[in-house]
Amino acid sequence: MQTRVLIIGGGATGTGLARDLALRGVRCVVAEMGDVNAGASGGNHGLLHSGARYVQSDPHSAAECREEGELLRKLAPQCIDDTGGLFVAVAGDDESYVAGFPGWCAAAGVPCRGVSVSEAREMEPEISPHAIAAFEVRDASIDPFRLSLENLWHARDLGCTYIRRNRVDRFDIEGGRIRRVVLRHVRTGAETIVEPELVVSASGAWAANVAQLAGIRIPMLYSKGTLLVTHERMATRVINRLRPPGNGDILVPGGTVSVLGTTSIRLEALDEIRPTMAEVDENVDEGAAMVPRLGTTRYIRAYAGVRPLIGEGGGEDDRGASRGFGLYDHARDGVENFVTITGGKLTTFRLMAEKTADLVCERLGVDAPCLTRSMPLPVADRCRWTEPGLSPREWAHRSGGEDGILCECEMVPRSTVDDILGGCREFASQPALRAIGLRSRVGKGACQGAFCGMRVGAHLYDEGVFDSPRGLLRIREFLSERFKGQRPVLWGVQLAQAELAEAMHCGLLGLDLLDEPPSDGGGA
Repeated sequence: MQTRVLIIGGGATGTGLARDLALRGVRCVVAEMGDVNAGASGGNHGLLHSGARYVQSDPHSAAECREEGELLRKLAPQCIDDTGGLFVAVAGDDESYVAGFPGWCAAAGVPCRGVSVSEAREMEPEISPHAIAAFEVRDASIDPFRLSLENLWHARDLGCTYIRRNRVDRFDIEGGRIRRVVLRHVRTGAETIVEPELVVSASGAWAANVAQLAGIRIPMLYSKGTLLVTHERMATRVINRLRPPGNGDILVPGGTVSVLGTTSIRLEALDEIRPTMAEVDENVDEGAAMVPRLGTTRYIRAYAGVRPLIGEGGGEDDRGASRGFGLYDHARDGVENFVTITGGKLTTFRLMAEKTADLVCERLGVDAPCLTRSMPLPVADRCRWTEPGLSPREWAHRSGGEDGILCECEMVPRSTVDDILGGCREFASQPALRAIGLRSRVGKGACQGAFCGMRVGAHLYDEGVFDSPRGLLRIREFLSERFKGQRPVLWGVQLAQAELAEAMHCGLLGLDLLDEPPSDGGGA
């Protein structure tokens, strides 16, 4: 396979870069070892930062967040719930930080408005009665999955190719240039060789590992953050703790739920990224000081992501590290056609893609301006099913009840799953449960896949997508991924329900007795 640009990584930056380059007439291939947003782009709050979080510690990043947030509101409104936000201090918080906050916002150009505590509690009744100060800011929530899927979909329409579940095995370097990139399918082991003119690593926390394949060292820190999903939406706005960034100090509404986080744990390697019970407890304890009901509400799952931070060494607390991004032209390291973009934030992904595309085009001799700064992101019908509440609305409007429901918690009907299957097949021949879950609300409700995983799996057998015991393996894989997030938040009735689900999955389907075949082509 030959291409002008190979992009390694299918997160927000990689897919945004693919669209930017495609709009400039540069064809590219995106290779991802998992699926879209498998890394930090899918393991965050879904918060479109106003910039206020960084006004004291990182004013440059604060200004970037403000500028990019305003652009995204205009260019991709279908991905954004423009909730607004509050910063709230409670008794015992640093009052000198409270006093300095409006001045730091003004210096960074981040709008904020002081509101009385009574007004803040009227706006958000769940705020602690012990609040002592509040400011209103322009935070919002953003759907990172729809954002990346629509960027990729538009890039695909313009000639981009997407290869998922393939990791970079090696670079063949000759004469100071990468001549060939060998990709290997993570499940089948099949090899794909790509001959690019230029390689961009947009692999997030894995950027240092990819660079090592070319003999290049990038100084990076890995900061794991754990987040919790509540059973219900607990606020209409984003609620932030008004203090220097800490654990459990941001609550973001996301459709029918809210997301609380996050912790910051230094990792030395990327082998084991999962939430722990200790991190869950820490988030709940800290969050309850800001919103007391967080101490008693039901959480349906936890998840974790890794922030890729530029730098090395430092103290034990990575919260002081810059949230800026790094763009590396590895010509200075002796590899002429290799570039790395890493660090940054979801809010600034478009800017990161623009700066990278500028460098790529300069190196390729392409004289075409960036269009993502002014051209709206097209709505792609097959990418919209991640929106909470959309499936039941469409189901009630279209079918009158004749379209069977496969996911009762989120009311996802058979026709929606079929539509997603059709979209997946344009990228991969054997889409399976995890791909459907990523592109919809399947498995995201109260049962966390316990029932809908089996129903959707049975539907895939009916449709011929599964035709062997490998389909059961894919069902087990889907359920195991959901249980990884449930395990740290189980107690009381939830624990009993989890045991019932385990008995059902093992007793009815025998999922605990399956062996993975050595080479498996049964779905991705």
